[in-house]
Amino acid sequence: MFSYRHAFHAGNHADVLKHAVLVHILDHFNLKDAPYWVVDTHAGAGIYDLDDEWSRKKSEFADGVARLSESGDAPGLVARYCEAVAAFNPQGGSRRYPGSPWLALEAMRDHDRLRLFEMHPAEIDVLRRNLSRHPRGRSRQVAVMQADGFEGIKALLPPPTRRGLVLIDPSYEDKQDYRRTLTAVQEGLKRFATGSFAVWYPLVQRKEVQTLVRALERLDTVWVHATLKVCRPAADGFGLHGSGMFVVNPPWTLHDALAGALPWLAERLGQDERAGHTLARSERG
Repeated sequence: MFSYRHAFHAGNHADVLKHAVLVHILDHFNLKDAPYWVVDTHAGAGIYDLDDEWSRKKSEFADGVARLSESGDAPGLVARYCEAVAAFNPQGGSRRYPGSPWLALEAMRDHDRLRLFEMHPAEIDVLRRNLSRHPRGRSRQVAVMQADGFEGIKALLPPPTRRGLVLIDPSYEDKQDYRRTLTAVQEGLKRFATGSFAVWYPLVQRKEVQTLVRALERLDTVWVHATLKVCRPAADGFGLHGSGMFVVNPPWTLHDALAGALPWLAERLGQDERAGHTLARSERG
């Protein structure tokens, strides 16, 4: 059950897309003084050492964030993401990678709140230790819970501030995660209709992927849907050839920011001639 460790994949092309979108959303939230909550259903360790044995086992960051270093021509959404990663590595390079909890903490203000769920018994201990290195991570602003994030968000929605983002990014090693992700969004919208919900999912050769995407696109709400494909699907049907971000109630700026960023990312992160991207939004958008 607990075989997945995100350190294998930290800083890869999927993290680039997911975290660039996350930073953009929180920057937009910060344009208003009103406080907000961020709820992360699968928080991970928060910080990843790209030199350790976990990251080096596959070195996926080499085809992800490492390809973006010193990219002076990067479009705005990517440039802001690179800035956030660089701020975490003041000595230069990108030997440590900030996960979504750390990126959120850096973007949030003192009156915002962060709620993190992580079930992996070893990962949550690392997450707590990593957060203790951040001034806000030791405050009441942050709560870390060893619990099922799909279930845990039910008690948190709607947040008292009536502003917030729910990030849903399970590993999807368990095929039930596709169904549970959809249910979490559907039920979350009933509790928090104005909330933003950001769903990351892998591009893999499973019918559950298309079932999830079709169901999300049928939601009667405003959404933006982006995919980034970096290579052709593997002949054996295994492996990640890209990923997608589906954002419900997105910032009005997100679609155009992605329109500028996705072609650049597909070119920079592409591994063969099948690299590409898609971008869509709801008719109500």
